[in-house]
Amino acid sequence: MDKEVAIIGYAQTPYEADAEASREMQVLEVTKAALAAAGLKREQLDTVITANNDYLDGRTISNMRLVEPSGAWQKNESKVEMDGAYAALYALMRILSGDHGIAMVVGESQASVYGGYIPGTMMLDPTFDRQRGLLNEVSASALQARAYMNACGVSEEQLAGVAAKNLANAAKNPLALRADGKADVKKVLSSRLLYSPIRELMASPLCDGACAVVLASGKVAAKSGNPVWIKGVGFSHDSYLSERSLAEMSSLKDAARRCYAMAGIEDPASQLDLAEVHECFAHEELMAYEALGLCAAGEGGAFFDSGTTSMDGSLPVNASGGALAANVACAAGLARIIEAAMQIRGEAGDHQVKGVRTAVAHGQTGICAQENIIYVLGGE
Repeated sequence: MDKEVAIIGYAQTPYEADAEASREMQVLEVTKAALAAAGLKREQLDTVITANNDYLDGRTISNMRLVEPSGAWQKNESKVEMDGAYAALYALMRILSGDHGIAMVVGESQASVYGGYIPGTMMLDPTFDRQRGLLNEVSASALQARAYMNACGVSEEQLAGVAAKNLANAAKNPLALRADGKADVKKVLSSRLLYSPIRELMASPLCDGACAVVLASGKVAAKSGNPVWIKGVGFSHDSYLSERSLAEMSSLKDAARRCYAMAGIEDPASQLDLAEVHECFAHEELMAYEALGLCAAGEGGAFFDSGTTSMDGSLPVNASGGALAANVACAAGLARIIEAAMQIRGEAGDHQVKGVRTAVAHGQTGICAQENIIYVLGGE
């Protein structure tokens, strides 16, 4: 996809454990800021896509009160009940249809007003897993982590190393909720055990926040300052967690294959400058290395140990701190897109990586990363 659709503006709120502002005010804040960054007025928007969820909002038609704050009044408007990276795909397709030239994409949620991982149990098999009360998003991911560790020889110290890396990176990101510039393996391993082998600092913190992205057609984007082009996108949906191998992210691997083919990426390890991965748990980042083709299958742990994915490595991963620094349901993947775009435009501040021209951004949804989507982004 050569210069057909680009990111021309974006904004994020700070990510907080309990935001004082309502979700409507947070959406209004990022919408106005993203429009200002793009140099646009609300009237110039053609379509608006929101990412939010009825279960997490505790109400049906959860986007009904976001029409005005998202800029969608008297506009073409819709929503997805998935991660915001999928809302960006919906907007992308609307622009590619030729019916729309400029799209606003908003992702939001407030974990402070719902019962943590309880809504996620609605994704479980209703006739067996949900009724038994043993599985939830964390316990299922612990099974995934153990399956991966057993298959690939990954240690708990390597999982802790990923968490320590991302928490240290987050210390340079003023929007992050959980950050620790002095984080190390020992500190992560001494944090509270949730479900073995997952400890509290290996699990992403659910939080409040919102983010927004303005997409534009190539014709419109060419007139804007410093557009970030969407060079490729791929997405894939996997089988239910009991019907697939939990030792690999097969749907992410399939999504990457599709995305790279579109973007002309043949050797991601050498052609990509940075990756923003939506890792709900530390082990998922190691699994993503393999699925994204950054290293061979089974070598995620060794690839991490090489230092390649550190801030000063040749292919930094989650310079922002990733979802381990802040995980807003329905927004974390969209935030990865924003963070990758910020790196390409040189706007990442203290967590800026030098020389980023091409980056990959990843979003996921579903228990044990059942659904995955990735984008390859690039500058001029």
